[in-house]
Amino acid sequence: MLLADFDYDLPPERIAQHPADRRDASRLLVLRRADGRLEHREFPALAEYLQAGDLLVVNNSRVIPARLRGRKLDSGGEVEILLVEQQAANDWWTLLKPGRRVRPGTRLDLGNERTPLTATVREKNTEGHCRLSFEATGDVLAALDELGEVPLPPYIERSRHPSDEDRDRYQTVYARPPGSVAAPTAGLHFTGEFLELLRDRGVRLGFVTLHVGLGTFAPVKAERVADHVMHAESYELPATTAELILKTRRDGGRVVAVGTTSLRVLESVAARPGGIQAAAGKTRLFVHPPHEFRVVDALLTNFHLPRSTLLMLVSAFAAPGRLSGRELVLRAYTEAVRADYRFFSYGDAMLLL
Repeated sequence: MLLADFDYDLPPERIAQHPADRRDASRLLVLRRADGRLEHREFPALAEYLQAGDLLVVNNSRVIPARLRGRKLDSGGEVEILLVEQQAANDWWTLLKPGRRVRPGTRLDLGNERTPLTATVREKNTEGHCRLSFEATGDVLAALDELGEVPLPPYIERSRHPSDEDRDRYQTVYARPPGSVAAPTAGLHFTGEFLELLRDRGVRLGFVTLHVGLGTFAPVKAERVADHVMHAESYELPATTAELILKTRRDGGRVVAVGTTSLRVLESVAARPGGIQAAAGKTRLFVHPPHEFRVVDALLTNFHLPRSTLLMLVSAFAAPGRLSGRELVLRAYTEAVRADYRFFSYGDAMLLL
């Protein structure tokens, strides 16, 4: 398949800009994969599609304030940094702007009077990403709450900096281990109260961790989809969740992935020798049509960018093992545009059954 096969037109006014765009109850577009039927609901109706014994699997990675602003110590020129992949404590691959003329050895001042922070460019790779070594008191992660900004995606427009509301709402209610530079946005629809309601109805909840980085949001540049190479992202499937998956399977329940990142963790582990069991590591799994799924029975997700790996994953899930899922998903997206659904991170939700 070609990259152009995953393009579609989206009016700018359909791109959700604020948490309030989700309204008190987000909307939910349900796609029944067997016959392509679409149903328009409000998000709380998700409870009607889940049964006692089903397992919701969510990504509990916490978004870090991964965007830093500062200046070059030699010239005073302003720079903006997005942390994207940690190699070790105080050692990160980053996106640096402007970065074309930055050379290894360049020193950066990213701190303030209360929290000093400097960094040195150690190397650049063929994609122009810069590896920085931070000189911080302890781990640079501890300085981010003071110095960093919420790394909102570029299609969310702000006059200059993200708001306090963004810092609070661009985070799932169950976020725990820090490490993501973008939110696992399907989880933004859930409140603690709604999760309790699902538990009371017998729906189980399991946690995985995938620290969202370039593997999830880097643009596809290859003309042929199969030629795209994913960046590695760190994940963990804990033993408790592995046991819940196996129990759900034995009892005849369904495994429902909340978000594409949760699905990638589950399918990455399922493809390993030994199948579903506690595991941790890095995944480069790129899911695109045609793809056979080993463990996930249903998927809750948001509406994704044109030509993105996320849209390709959803298209694969819409018709496992076939190429026709692309047509199903793009038809659903056309209907969502017509019906005034909101798209992308702060947008509405889609359930594929």
